[in-house]
Amino acid sequence: MLKTALPYQNSLANALPTDLFEAIAHLKRDLNAVVLAHYYQDPDIQDIADYIGDSLGLSQQAASTDADVIVFAGVHFMAETAKILNPHKLVLLPDLAAGCSLADSCPPEAFAEFKAAHPGHLVVSYINCTADIKAMSDIICTSSNAVKIIQQIPADQPIIFAPDRNLGRYVMEQTGRDLVLWQGSCMVHETFSERKLVQLQIDHPTAEVIAHPECEAAVLRHAHYIGSTTALLNYSQRSASEAFIVATEPGIIHQMQRAAPSKRFIPAPPINQCACNECPHMRLNTLEKLYLCMKNRQPEITLPEAIQAAALKPIQRMLAMS
Repeated sequence: MLKTALPYQNSLANALPTDLFEAIAHLKRDLNAVVLAHYYQDPDIQDIADYIGDSLGLSQQAASTDADVIVFAGVHFMAETAKILNPHKLVLLPDLAAGCSLADSCPPEAFAEFKAAHPGHLVVSYINCTADIKAMSDIICTSSNAVKIIQQIPADQPIIFAPDRNLGRYVMEQTGRDLVLWQGSCMVHETFSERKLVQLQIDHPTAEVIAHPECEAAVLRHAHYIGSTTALLNYSQRSASEAFIVATEPGIIHQMQRAAPSKRFIPAPPINQCACNECPHMRLNTLEKLYLCMKNRQPEITLPEAIQAAALKPIQRMLAMS
């Protein structure tokens, strides 16, 4: 359950300091707060964060922090996960409208019916889902450990994989397992144009295509390397290639460029002439909103205790299996 955004976010009474980086640093010390940021966040937010990572890394960091306040610069399912792992801590999200198209593609009521129609199936859910879906799951996974999680499940155990059909299809190919897929998807990772990608490869013949497994199969078949956001970052550093076409949300390119400043990173093109390869939800968080949420200790993430308890178990199983 997400609390309603408060008027302070748009109020002129909240004058912003001249140096937001310094002001946020002061608030972190005063609140004993940690700022966790996803790779898809604005570069300024990445630069102020205490920890930058993908879903698995952020979950592990949230589980181990001794901070009193967790400020999650990401989307709401990530902040919910932090709250599930830290029920007695204050968890803040700079903009409550920062949702997730993939999480939204799996409504709890519809998924409950889907699960009931497949009795005896173990439910493995990608972490990009709501707390309600996590509470209906047996094990949570991320893009970086999904294959490893499925490989640890007995071969004769039928499995529902939710909510991302593209990641599920990729896991099936990698493991040889037959999974029952919920037909959800990420609006960003389904926007890449195969035709434009092929043309980009022609224009940059020495560039390697690196892609996230949430991409559609037509895009993945052109990839030289497929992996989670962190895996793509690590690969771009160790590869001998000097140029990469990056088929995931382009926010990761900030860290890629910092880690390998001499290399060139080219965002994979979307179908339309737009910035559709940028996640509109991730980009709702700004440095100004980050400062205001810490200053006012709002908006806060809260969840019903029953949902928190039910959702914690499959996350703990994931962390143990990772």
